[in-house]
Amino acid sequence: MKILTEIHRHENLNILGKAVYRTAIRGVALRGRELLMVHSTEVGDYKFPGGGMNEGEEHEQALRREIHEECGMSLLHFGQGVGAVVEYIRPQEKDYDVFKMTSYYYLCEVDNVFGEQKLDAYEKDLGFKPVWLDIDETIRANKSLLAREQIPGWLKREIFVLEYIRQNLF
Repeated sequence: MKILTEIHRHENLNILGKAVYRTAIRGVALRGRELLMVHSTEVGDYKFPGGGMNEGEEHEQALRREIHEECGMSLLHFGQGVGAVVEYIRPQEKDYDVFKMTSYYYLCEVDNVFGEQKLDAYEKDLGFKPVWLDIDETIRANKSLLAREQIPGWLKREIFVLEYIRQNLF
């Protein structure tokens, strides 16, 4: 899948050094000009549904699980890849130089019923709620948060992908 961009969340990282790797899968579900997004009622941002892969999972399995957990929805169709974003982050693990996360974005179709969510503790704390939202409104809302001192680490990644989708899929 094509790498759309690389994001350095922290300065002076040795990206060629000893790395911790994480792979994430994210869904791009479209309904006209609306996208399925996960809204943080605590922070106010919007992110694509998805998250880290578990050991032994394929991309489709991981997306199916994540959409069910975060949105309570069923994945009906796993489509083509939109692209990937690589992020370099300061690692929490001792003796490592960099945490490298690659997020793969896939077009998908989901059912239209928000069911029961199965959120992790931090997702509950952030008040994650699934919503359908117009792409322009989503971009505006996320960009309005950039001036804050504390923003979610994923915010710049999601804004980049939202703008890429608006330019290339609409």
